[in-house]
Amino acid sequence: MSVFVIEKYGGVVWEKIIAYEQDGKNNAFERPVLVLKKFNIHVLWIIPLTRSGKENGYYHKLREDSKNSFLVLSQVRLVSSRRLLRRMRRIKEDEFVEICKKVKSFI
Repeated sequence: MSVFVIEKYGGVVWEKIIAYEQDGKNNAFERPVLVLKKFNIHVLWIIPLTRSGKENGYYHKLREDSKNSFLVLSQVRLVSSRRLLRRMRRIKEDEFVEICKKVKSFI
């Protein structure tokens, strides 16, 4: 179980990658993700981040990010909270609302 409190939404955290998923950073095979929605203490929706984004509807460039991070909107997934390792930061509410609108447009 995670040792930190997972926010209901809008928090950027590090996730542990499972063997069949792509790459990852460090020896722990981890990547940053945005918490899109927390359903309970065990299950949440996340969106992975990447540095190699594109200018199309499937990516969202995060504002106020000096490292040019992009959300991969087409990779929203349901995960266990046990995969979350540590908190990075929180994005602003207005940007989070914009991200939610983009995700909803796919459905």
